[in-house]
Amino acid sequence: MQRAEEIGAETGGGAEVLHDPLQACDGADVLYTDVWASMGQESEATERTLVFQGYQLDQGAVDRAAKDAIVMHCLPAHRGQEITDEVIDGPHSVVWDQAENRLHTQKALLLWLLGRA
Repeated sequence: MQRAEEIGAETGGGAEVLHDPLQACDGADVLYTDVWASMGQESEATERTLVFQGYQLDQGAVDRAAKDAIVMHCLPAHRGQEITDEVIDGPHSVVWDQAENRLHTQKALLLWLLGRA
């Protein structure tokens, strides 16, 4: 938070810590979610599902965001868990464009690593 505040002071931006996920969606320009249990955390999946249930990105959360908000997810998604079908497939979702951009970045990195760029 300290570094975020420093950057905010330099750029006119800011950072705020909220404990209510719906309040955090109010007027947001970008809603970003990720799986609740990543690779290597499978043994914690049940507990994490219980803890994070209130953080599901659903249509109610999107409705609280800015009218032109975008929804992002780094994939793979667990549909019905951290994000609902109607949101990941909905008009605010840029998830598939995000994945495509990552593909091009990875291809460029491979070219560079192979010394062909």
